[in-house]
Amino acid sequence: MAKKKINQDFAFFNALYHFVQTNKGRVRQKYRKLSKHLLDFNDPDLRTDAYLRRPQFEALEMYVFLKEFGENRHVHQLFKEWAKGEGIFDGLVKADGSKQGQGMLLGFEEIIGEDQYDALFAKMSERARSYPNYIFALTMGLGKTILMATTIFYEFLLANKFGKDTKYCRNALVFAPDKTVLQSLKEIQTFDLSLVVPPEYANFLRTNLKFHFLDDTASTIGAQDGSSFNIIISNTQKIILKRKTAKPTATDKLFAEKKGTLSEVYGDLYEMLGEDAPETDADLAVNARFQRIARLPQLGIYVDEAHHSMGASLEKDLGQARQPSALRTTIDELARALEARKSSVVGCYNFTGTPYVKDRIMPEVVYAYGLKPAIDNKYLKQPDFFSYTGSIKSDDFVREVITDFWTELGETRHEGMLPKLALFASTIEELEKDLQPAIEKVLADLGVSSDKILRNVGDSRLTTNEDIREFNRLDTEGSNKQFILLVGKGGEGWNCRSLFGVALYRKPKSRIFVLQSTMRCLRAIGPHQETGRIYLSAENQAILDDELQQNFRVTTDELGPKKDDTSVTVEITAVPPPVVIKMKRHRELYSTVKKDEPDALEIDLSEDAMEQFRIKVERRTHLKDKPTSVEDITDRQSHKAYSRLTLVGELARYFSGDAISAFDIEDALESTKDGLDAVLTAVNTANDVIYDILVPHLFHAFFEVEKFQKSVEEEVELIRGYNDASNRLPEFTFKAQEHLVQRRDYPKFDGTRSKSFHLDAYCFDSAPEVEFFERVIKDERTDKIYFTGMLVHGQSGFQVYYIHPESHTVCNYHPDFLVYRDDGKAHLIEVKSNWKKDDPVVLAKKEAAELLAVGNQFEYALVTKEQFDGFLAPDGWDQYQPDAMLDT
Repeated sequence: MAKKKINQDFAFFNALYHFVQTNKGRVRQKYRKLSKHLLDFNDPDLRTDAYLRRPQFEALEMYVFLKEFGENRHVHQLFKEWAKGEGIFDGLVKADGSKQGQGMLLGFEEIIGEDQYDALFAKMSERARSYPNYIFALTMGLGKTILMATTIFYEFLLANKFGKDTKYCRNALVFAPDKTVLQSLKEIQTFDLSLVVPPEYANFLRTNLKFHFLDDTASTIGAQDGSSFNIIISNTQKIILKRKTAKPTATDKLFAEKKGTLSEVYGDLYEMLGEDAPETDADLAVNARFQRIARLPQLGIYVDEAHHSMGASLEKDLGQARQPSALRTTIDELARALEARKSSVVGCYNFTGTPYVKDRIMPEVVYAYGLKPAIDNKYLKQPDFFSYTGSIKSDDFVREVITDFWTELGETRHEGMLPKLALFASTIEELEKDLQPAIEKVLADLGVSSDKILRNVGDSRLTTNEDIREFNRLDTEGSNKQFILLVGKGGEGWNCRSLFGVALYRKPKSRIFVLQSTMRCLRAIGPHQETGRIYLSAENQAILDDELQQNFRVTTDELGPKKDDTSVTVEITAVPPPVVIKMKRHRELYSTVKKDEPDALEIDLSEDAMEQFRIKVERRTHLKDKPTSVEDITDRQSHKAYSRLTLVGELARYFSGDAISAFDIEDALESTKDGLDAVLTAVNTANDVIYDILVPHLFHAFFEVEKFQKSVEEEVELIRGYNDASNRLPEFTFKAQEHLVQRRDYPKFDGTRSKSFHLDAYCFDSAPEVEFFERVIKDERTDKIYFTGMLVHGQSGFQVYYIHPESHTVCNYHPDFLVYRDDGKAHLIEVKSNWKKDDPVVLAKKEAAELLAVGNQFEYALVTKEQFDGFLAPDGWDQYQPDAMLDT
């Protein structure tokens, strides 16, 4: 029977992403509170100073969805339940996964059909592993390492809080493809985790994280057996369990170390390996690392830069090939070893640059953000391709490239750094005899010093330690090197944001090298999108087009600016004098006072009260049926056994020794209705009794909480950054659609510009905002109108703090307009689409803004376009006399 052909345009990861967005409210109901809190802390829509870029945050959203809602299901299991509308997808809306129809609400029959479902499900499940295997495909330069670090931090926080839940990773093993990437992964250790972790949890991670960096074969792992929160960073060769594949020759036997010697030195570890026992100390050291990792519980495996080996080898590494690679074999072996110890590989999380292999979508991709959208949305430089056709000679190619680069960029600094041009040679001999002399001659003709040249060729005779130091400091203001000569340095792990150009004349041995090397110059730098210049021979241009099609389904022509993109770069300057508003901020303060005599401790340990802590397993034949049996398995759960002494000691940790002593706590527990022994029994039944019952009750028994309300008047700047000393006005750069830009010097504002424009141009988000602004500024009753919804990244002090309705996180909100009427009345106005006005987050913002407005005698209004006429009518504005007046 012929195999069914798979529709290569269907991407399940698109359908999965749009399902999450379509059903976000109901999906988040399944999340733990800590998961919601961490997501909202990193959401760029909720926090203007959120560190993660939007693609990173969207990938984090999918990671949490797979963990909390999907409960670590395999991708083929998710696909089956999604297609059939069963399991976790029962009763929820699905979405189309095609490029053309993303977001359409359809059944799977309309999207792919039964035949396609069968073929896709077979493809997804035929080579599934024993552990979940997910692929996150974010193109180069979007910050996969930071994303990986964030997901590991998330796992550890949840594993610590919910220690009995085995779906969270307690340890992490990070694989790098080679030594270059291994070095770049040190960022996980040096990264300031407080940028992505809420402050109340950051100290726990700083205290408990343990890093093990295996950068050479002599490195050992110091992790204790059974310990948690270890992050081991390595590559496959440093831990793979080596196996003998051929019988030793007579020579091998002669020079091999005697088994008796190794057995005596390493004892039980050596014997445990059985037939796989190594012949040498070096082999045994590698295997010992493997065994040490296999004794760490709930292991998460993270494969960084999997696209380092694009093409067929990538397919092997990600477990999609019939013959798995050494990397995949190592992970499979670890999974078996952990299972034998009653533990598991919780999941394997692969971070790659493309969802495609040979123009085919890999079935286990769960999130993708491609090269073209990354360029279109300004996360990367805009590429500019220079293809030299005909029979141009290499010396002429070098002269054209360097002359163009120097003429266009020269020594213009970006973020204080000089622009760099990387020129690749196929061999060291070619670099020495041809490329470098040609470059030196061109630089001499241009009057540029040859000191700006730096070589890195991978040969210690030609590349000194000083050269390596210079290479590692290229992205610093102190580097004066601009022309970087390279041999074989085009792969991953070399991150140089100040690289503005790449030149590749001769055809390299590897076709994928053309793609890897040319993309190096696209990493973003500066406040707005720059251009990366890519110089190629005609032959390399053809190779690049083919590799882009194979790996990203785009061509060099398609990577250019969008033909329908009418957005422009707008340079904006503040208009003096600075606008300052006097406002009242309301603050609630709390203080704790120890009671003279503690209250009697009343703790309910009845069966009904303890029911919330019991773990039960329900058995049913079908998901929708009532359980046929219910078994209480609380006693079988792993938990810490406390004694009277250790329980009192644990509780004392939560209170200052000067305020409440361990003796006070013991007396309080003894005086309860059931006594300390009954409390101890409850704790040993469920440890969560300590945190959910005992600690809160003890606190309220010993302390009184007093609440104070305070109103503070403060001066708020509509624009921060005025410098009285230098008289320099604040400046900003924005990208906006031209028709949404309203400039102060437009003739239509000749009679009204004094009513507004604290900036010399406003970049609006929508046509209704423009219409509202134009109508209000022309209104004779308007004294002042300021567009305050523009500076939302800390450039303005005018903002409203609100509590997010789900995670209870404090977030920032900037209303669209601040309007003052000629009769002294003041208004905060938000212009919203009609379908968004009842959104829970919009309503939370509205509630917070109304509270601020009443305290300052402003009036807050949320207005849709359909309400403009009624709202702007003579009696449409609510009547409030403002306390807060402009002070200009």
